[in-house]
Amino acid sequence: MMESMAVKARLFGTDGVRGVAGEYPLDRDTVFRMGGALGRVLRKEAAVRPLRIVLGEDTRASSGWISRLLAAGLRSRGVEVAYAGVITTPGIAFLARGEKFAGGAMVSASHNPFQDNGIKLLSNSGMKLPESLEIEIESLLDSISSTEASHDLPLEVTPQLLIDYEDFLESTASHSGDFIHRLVVDCANGSATRVAPALLARLGIDALFFHASPDGRNINLECGSLHPEKMAGETRTSGADLGVAFDGDADRAIFATRDGRILDGDYVLYAMASHLQQQGRLKGGAVVGTLMTNLGLELALAARGIGLKRTPVGDKYVLEEMLRSGSNLGGEPSGHIIFSDVSLAGDGLITLLQVLQLVEDTGKSLGELVSPLKQFPQIIRNVRVSERRPLDSIPEVGLAVSEFRSEVGDRGRVVVRYSGTEPLARVMVEAEEADLVERHAARIAGAIDSVVGLRSA
Repeated sequence: MMESMAVKARLFGTDGVRGVAGEYPLDRDTVFRMGGALGRVLRKEAAVRPLRIVLGEDTRASSGWISRLLAAGLRSRGVEVAYAGVITTPGIAFLARGEKFAGGAMVSASHNPFQDNGIKLLSNSGMKLPESLEIEIESLLDSISSTEASHDLPLEVTPQLLIDYEDFLESTASHSGDFIHRLVVDCANGSATRVAPALLARLGIDALFFHASPDGRNINLECGSLHPEKMAGETRTSGADLGVAFDGDADRAIFATRDGRILDGDYVLYAMASHLQQQGRLKGGAVVGTLMTNLGLELALAARGIGLKRTPVGDKYVLEEMLRSGSNLGGEPSGHIIFSDVSLAGDGLITLLQVLQLVEDTGKSLGELVSPLKQFPQIIRNVRVSERRPLDSIPEVGLAVSEFRSEVGDRGRVVVRYSGTEPLARVMVEAEEADLVERHAARIAGAIDSVVGLRSA
């Protein structure tokens, strides 16, 4: 499949606004204006009164000043701000739900390096803002004066916000810990460092934490869910029962078995779907995945009589399909997993708690539970691009894709698309033979690079 990139909102991608901190659109003036524009939209849209927003951030060096400027912009439009300080993105999603707040905002660039940052906006349903409101916010930016942008005031943390989120997480866990005697946790030097230690201590789980000393610059640095091999190695050498790695804002979770085997989100979906099906609790008879979901998962689920519905890449699209089709389980290989009976947000900590409960309920290790799933070899190539010409209009790309499909038939897949958050074209190729996957991925990526790559510009 080839996706064209039709950008409807210039600033908002699939996961909010993202860029290099200090540069447009995350310069001081634009961040302040964004707060003001959000405040103006909320005054028109939100039914909750008085208007209050809950605001949180990750551990990046830039997150503090971005939070202060965003809050200043909101306050300039009469919106009160409750500040949670460092917390996870799904923590803000949880807090934003209900009648207390008109919405939420999270300052984070998720799995990106520390130089980047972002702003994620949430409605008081705990879901990302509809695209129509994102476009409206962007359209209002030029009408917002930024004369007050240099007068951002300190924010005072409200400790009860984090406590409320931890209470909620604890309420979702009912396991006794009998089957997990030790857990390895990679906090990615990010938001999980603020939440995971206290939560697991509450639950009486013996956990070994590492990459849990954020300094503002080491978030996601050769650690966390993008680099799970370190967590997997520690799980194996320490004799732990299970390992987990979060990303910078802890909405992703990647696991490792006791022998150090890395298990991505597809494995979690297989294990959970199989268990929910056995219990008669899998709604809709299907799991929701994305274009990047491995073909091996689709075949393994089909062998159990479970369907797979695919969406574009992005957890917001997964959730939309889950709500539309009545499914209660969905996610991405990256580790975004949504258990909609528990939360509408992809939450790495909830994923961990659900996996711990699964292990206890079945009396089997996670490795045993996923043994029927055989993933196809898959390669993802990223090509930095100078423009976003529709990929299906480039003859060289179309020819390379056609040759792959002719060779593998229905025993392989190719997805060629633009990233929603970075100037990249992504090429995903999977098939039963690793050499074939490598060869075709290189050819398709080369075709893209020759036409719209930075080197060809």
